[in-house]
Amino acid sequence: MLRFGFQFWAAVLFFVFLPLLCKTATADEPRRPNVVIVLADDLGFSDLGCYGGEIETPELDRLAKDGLQFTQFYNTARCWPTRGALLTGYYPQQIRRDRLEGIPSGNGGKRPAWAKLLPELLRAQGYRSYHSGKWHIDGSPLAGGFDRCYLLDDHDRFFGPKNHSEDGKPLPTPKPEDDYYATTAIADHAIRCLREHRAQHGEQPFFSYVAFTAPHFPLQAKAEDIARYRERYLAGWDSLREQRWQRMSGLSLPSTSLSPIDRTQGPTYPQKDALTKLGPLELEFALPWSELTPQVREFQATKMAVHAAMIDRMDREIGRIVAELRAMGELERTMFVFLSDNGATAEMMVRGDGHDSQRPAGSAGTFLSLGPGWSSLANTPFRKHKTWVHEGGISTPLIVHWPKGIKSPGEKRHSPGHVIDLVPTVLELAGLDPAAGKQDAPPLAGKSLLPIFAGDGAGLHASLWWEHEGNRAYREGDWKLVAAGKNASWELYDLSKDRTELNDLAKAEPERVSRMAAAWTARLDEFRKQASSDLEKQPE
Repeated sequence: MLRFGFQFWAAVLFFVFLPLLCKTATADEPRRPNVVIVLADDLGFSDLGCYGGEIETPELDRLAKDGLQFTQFYNTARCWPTRGALLTGYYPQQIRRDRLEGIPSGNGGKRPAWAKLLPELLRAQGYRSYHSGKWHIDGSPLAGGFDRCYLLDDHDRFFGPKNHSEDGKPLPTPKPEDDYYATTAIADHAIRCLREHRAQHGEQPFFSYVAFTAPHFPLQAKAEDIARYRERYLAGWDSLREQRWQRMSGLSLPSTSLSPIDRTQGPTYPQKDALTKLGPLELEFALPWSELTPQVREFQATKMAVHAAMIDRMDREIGRIVAELRAMGELERTMFVFLSDNGATAEMMVRGDGHDSQRPAGSAGTFLSLGPGWSSLANTPFRKHKTWVHEGGISTPLIVHWPKGIKSPGEKRHSPGHVIDLVPTVLELAGLDPAAGKQDAPPLAGKSLLPIFAGDGAGLHASLWWEHEGNRAYREGDWKLVAAGKNASWELYDLSKDRTELNDLAKAEPERVSRMAAAWTARLDEFRKQASSDLEKQPE
């Protein structure tokens, strides 16, 4: 052993201790913030207590009080387009995740290779990523950069899913005695991932994407949760909308006026035999509450009680996730974001295991939906519902809690923003250049929200664009151009005075309509080129 010289052993010791020296240097550097994004499904703009709702959401209300609450944040009006936009930073049409005529796109559309998901990008800074819940994006979570995944790919059952998996391995259908409930199971997995991260990867930052299926139909909730709200909705949608609007007025939320309920709007995608399956107490339209029989009122009030119970339970599970972050010592340096994928829905249908009207409303084996009446309450004070791009379909509550990154907790933010903004926001706080490695990709459509967090960012977007199933909109400053249907005429609103879109100024401002409509079309043409660029046949 002594036959080797001093220089040899010095070299050996250097290479033995080099990893330790490097690890110490890395540990001394400030760690990047963690990110938790929680996405609700079909939650209305005013369903949360901090947005004027009567549903008890103390956990989210507390996060808003200690963080920031946005009043003009937008989604894409539908579940899968929003999810694609949220995790890529592009409009869904750019990445073929909403329909473009003549291009393979929509719910079955496959993203271009350049449209990478957020977890893939975060790996460059050492982030580990965890997915829990709904997916509704092309590909799989694991292929998209997530390290762990609980995938709930059954949107028809909250008590006994027939299609769910963990890390790509199918799981059995839960038995009744397992006491499975989807919202709790999603939170359980998110918490398990956090605990595993703390034990095995505590030196690394993490990204947790928690995608609840609540309160999407079917309206199913635990009996004890429903019981807390059983009497609350007997006052009906007309009276309760007025009450929400009054509360919103005191919360500095957009409430320039309250839109009237559309009594002629039926289910979004009417099924010929749905009302027959649902029974005589179900309603196709949001009739005046005063005209309903006591039996119909009781049935309808119970439906909304189930919707409220689903949101109440989601809030409780969010509280468990926050408590875990606090126990880990990570809450202070975690950016926690909550929002919804679209507005509440007027859809009414029967899928899955069908609807057994003999079972208690909200239990397994029933398949109830909000319908136009209660959806109008959930979207107070706005018009329209999920799939439309009027404010009721695209306005989402947005709460951001980040103690180390927000200097004025408890404030409202009235600057317009969009789900496309979340990726560039996360990339900036992770220390990543949004343009890096994107030579073959268009620039991200979204903008970082960090200036808005600091109170500066009123002009973040020069314009915002929407299209879904022929419903179209274009926002430029406070002006919004919108049409309900492919062949419908454009409507024009000044949102600074008329956020509820009641005073159509299209006839009074024809030049503005023409200019904004041309801008909408130009953006569509741009998106078509981007979405089809990698589909074009390359020259030989």
